[in-house]
Amino acid sequence: MSTPAARRPTLKDVARHAGVAPMTVSYAFTRPDRVADATRVRVLAAAAELGYRPSSTARALRSGRAQQLGVVVGEHLSYLFDDPQAARFLAGVTDVCVEEDLGVVLIPTRGDASDVDRVLSAAVDGYVLWTTAADDPVLAAVAGSGRPAAIQGGPAHPGLVRIGPDDRAAAAAVGTAAIRAASPGAPVVVVSFPLDRRRTGGVLRGRDLPADLTDPAAVPFPVTGARLAGYRDALTAAGHRWDDVRVAVVERNQRARGAEAAAALLEPLGPGPAVLLAMSDELALGARTATDRAAREVTLAGWDGSREAAGAGIWSVAAPLREQGRACARAALAAGPGEDAVPWSVVPPVAVG
Repeated sequence: MSTPAARRPTLKDVARHAGVAPMTVSYAFTRPDRVADATRVRVLAAAAELGYRPSSTARALRSGRAQQLGVVVGEHLSYLFDDPQAARFLAGVTDVCVEEDLGVVLIPTRGDASDVDRVLSAAVDGYVLWTTAADDPVLAAVAGSGRPAAIQGGPAHPGLVRIGPDDRAAAAAVGTAAIRAASPGAPVVVVSFPLDRRRTGGVLRGRDLPADLTDPAAVPFPVTGARLAGYRDALTAAGHRWDDVRVAVVERNQRARGAEAAAALLEPLGPGPAVLLAMSDELALGARTATDRAAREVTLAGWDGSREAAGAGIWSVAAPLREQGRACARAALAAGPGEDAVPWSVVPPVAVG
């Protein structure tokens, strides 16, 4: 025969044990400034003796705060742990939550009609949004929720704090550095993130892409558009015809995709040196695998400033995502300015070839 579980002590039990009113016990935990020091000590001692702990749910109802921060992700949740940079971003968010004694609620979106309800019904005090598309209805819903919110990378939206570097300027700088480091006249190809929520892939020419890459209506993913615009700036400044540049759009930020894209882009160019500008270190490292296998001289550029990329001879951009995660979390805990620029720098390779 099983033994009945012991009844959990209540606030009234503590009040009786300490010889005070129930409201005094409540104030001792939630508004200690309203209770005399000696009385509060007696209440806390009675609570400890009985094993009483205040209910977090009840405390949230009284205070109007959930003590949780929501992280909205337009990807499968496993992406946050599988992708190294997404994992670093989430680590930055959780750094702040640990400091502030907050929980984290991961909220996936699927691009369907249920997204807005799922996001707004979450019991959170503020939102951090992973980069999404300009046409995502969640942006307006979160901005109008009355809860503070920040978005990494963009798109910029009234009511949201945008945290991120100047992607266009950084892409132009790393593209210029890679082109200058390569053999004179080497052809340049680009491996790009998806342009929109359809995540379609394939090999295009520069002429096939929108003329205004930073127009949200033309390229809904702002990070993709800004980095493409920056690479175009670097290419045209170096005398390359953007219309003729081959651009591989990959559906996912994975090394295998980078290797496939590199093979598809470089094979038609024939032998000889080339330059490949990728939008992440993961894609560039995948491309390095393909170019090493083909024993081909290719100068590579990526993004994220990882040690592995630098050691593999890849130029990159450092704008640490862990710091961006921290900045987003802080902004989501209290309304702040409309934009917070993140410093970036070009990271040269420590080894070549």
